[in-house]
Amino acid sequence: MQTTNQNELIIEVIQIKKAALIFRAVNHPLRRQILQLLHQNGRMTVTEVFIKLRLEQSVASQHLAILRKAGFVLTERQGKFIFYSVNYQRLKQIHQVAEDIIHVAKEKASDTELSTES
Repeated sequence: MQTTNQNELIIEVIQIKKAALIFRAVNHPLRRQILQLLHQNGRMTVTEVFIKLRLEQSVASQHLAILRKAGFVLTERQGKFIFYSVNYQRLKQIHQVAEDIIHVAKEKASDTELSTES
């Protein structure tokens, strides 16, 4: 967020939309299930993922692509296979951002409660 002068506030909509897409990527139940599966197995191919979760191959591929674009999974090509694994550093980053947002919101709510009690 930027200010150009005291009367104008510029909200960086594109950045906010990108952040929302990243949070949305990890908030989907099936994608969380895929991340959990990758966590348990270390690394897997799309074939292993869709067989284990009983999905259509295209569904597994689409969800893995969303997770990859958001940075939540890493890929490693070995011959004709692409292996997916959890990007723990990215998950830690997003967890910290969420904690920071929640912490600020709690502080603001607490400040509001204190000022209304006076």
